[in-house]
Amino acid sequence: MNRLDWNALDEKGQRDALARPAQSRAESLRSGVEQIVAHVRADGDAALRELSAKLDRCTLAAIEVAEHEFQQAEATLEPALKAAIREAAERIEAFHRVAAPQAVALDTAKGVRVERMLRPVQRVGLYVPAGSAPLPSTALMLGVPARIAGCAEVVLCSPARADGCCDEAVLYAARITGVHRVFKLGGAQAIAAMAYGTESVPKCDKLFGPGNAWVTEAKLQVSSDPDGAAIDMPAGPSEVLVIADEQANPAFVAADLLSQAEHGPDSQVILLSPSASLLDAVEAEVASQCAALPRAQIAEQALSQSRLIAVSSLAQAMAVSNRYAPEHLILQVEAPRALLDQVESAGSVFLGAWTPESVGDYCSGSNHVLPTYGYARSYSGVSVASFQKQITVQELSADGLRAIGPCTATLAAAEQLEAHRRAVTLRLAALETAA
Repeated sequence: MNRLDWNALDEKGQRDALARPAQSRAESLRSGVEQIVAHVRADGDAALRELSAKLDRCTLAAIEVAEHEFQQAEATLEPALKAAIREAAERIEAFHRVAAPQAVALDTAKGVRVERMLRPVQRVGLYVPAGSAPLPSTALMLGVPARIAGCAEVVLCSPARADGCCDEAVLYAARITGVHRVFKLGGAQAIAAMAYGTESVPKCDKLFGPGNAWVTEAKLQVSSDPDGAAIDMPAGPSEVLVIADEQANPAFVAADLLSQAEHGPDSQVILLSPSASLLDAVEAEVASQCAALPRAQIAEQALSQSRLIAVSSLAQAMAVSNRYAPEHLILQVEAPRALLDQVESAGSVFLGAWTPESVGDYCSGSNHVLPTYGYARSYSGVSVASFQKQITVQELSADGLRAIGPCTATLAAAEQLEAHRRAVTLRLAALETAA
């Protein structure tokens, strides 16, 4: 990890210190994704088979997962893993049900009723990565809120292995959360298939799920096309920012950094601390713990573009964190709740020594599909609301129109929208005549 002193850097140096690794190849990335999307739109299933063979190194006899594959997956999995998936699903559902939006109705004036009703997005597409490791937890994080929202059709794409099969745990998680159809597709081609539809894959109204830089770029491209699909958020390679003081346990901090670094070579981890001794200890712990990891090579690549940054105070650390807007923010400090009010931009926050980011990834109940690349400044993580449309309704009685009609007419006149004004004043005149 690169060691830096925030206060010794000029503005450019500070920008560089917080730069995401994928930004340097943005142009080639954009062009490559454009070609994949265009290929899928033009050639449908044939393009999907060709791209799966080329990029995922698998030959697809059938693009959709068949019923016997779900049954085989359930039979193959260890009972302990199936129990853990069900346990996690229950906690995710408990939190998401309580946090879900509610229909509301309010009289904003006498005779003026304004309501909000909720309707599910009808057909949604879920993306579950499986590049360097399958992520059944993502199937839970997406499938559970989609079911609570009441989406009529839920489809899921996840890359197949070389043997042409999807990961068994992903299939089991998809089945228990009520996903309707699963397709053996990964990468930008999966996003294109769900956005535009092919002979096999239905066109979806909105797409959800994290992925690598290619998946994120594909989501951005299809969401900017009127013929494409809406998206939950830009969610790409995983990242974590840890703020730690001198009381923090260096082994815990190092473990949290490595838990994100092992996601993929394009992941990024950052540690901010006002304590030089803590930075020294964490640097040594990261090296020691990383060497023992099965995915050490992946973690080392991520660490090569990660940072240990000295700051002057916890207040400065919070300011730097808000500037970075991390996907995951861990506050490993003596009084973490004292800093919570200063958090302006973060996907999800983890407080104190006994709250590893891993619990949020799997089973605390919060959602782990979160904005990355600094999009936490303007986006929130996935929730039930992400799968719903909020539709407002208003109904006025005659007395209600008498009460607020003059206000409406005055504002319409100020905006020089005469038809707007007359739509009100004609009715008011009719009421006056009738009276």
